[in-house]
Amino acid sequence: MKKVLILCTGNSCRSQMAEGLISNAFPEMQVYSAGTKPETVNPFAIKAMAEIGLNISNNISNHADEYAHIDFDYVFTVCDNAKEICPIYPKAKQLIHHSFTDPADATGTEQEQLKVYVGVRNELATYFTSFFNNENGLE
Repeated sequence: MKKVLILCTGNSCRSQMAEGLISNAFPEMQVYSAGTKPETVNPFAIKAMAEIGLNISNNISNHADEYAHIDFDYVFTVCDNAKEICPIYPKAKQLIHHSFTDPADATGTEQEQLKVYVGVRNELATYFTSFFNNENGLE
């Protein structure tokens, strides 16, 4: 079973959504998410995932150091800040960085903010589906 870690600063939006998306699309993988400064899972991220039938409302934010002992196949950083202060995972087979817009910076009405989260969710889904399909020779 391949092990995947998704890192972000707060482990409240992008990494949580990515964990849910990858776990759903690739159930044969063991997926974790963590942050360098963990915060509560963002309610807009929960709503954006619920729109596609994925429930992350029971997820909790974890600190990146909690997973230092695991031999990951992939460690992804999904924001520039996490890449800069990413803990060392010497056992990781691949360290990959791909920055996504921080939806927590969204402003406006609740509907306008949710639209930003949905956009980032869709970008995450496209990126990780393509990445893992390519890794598995499906594309």
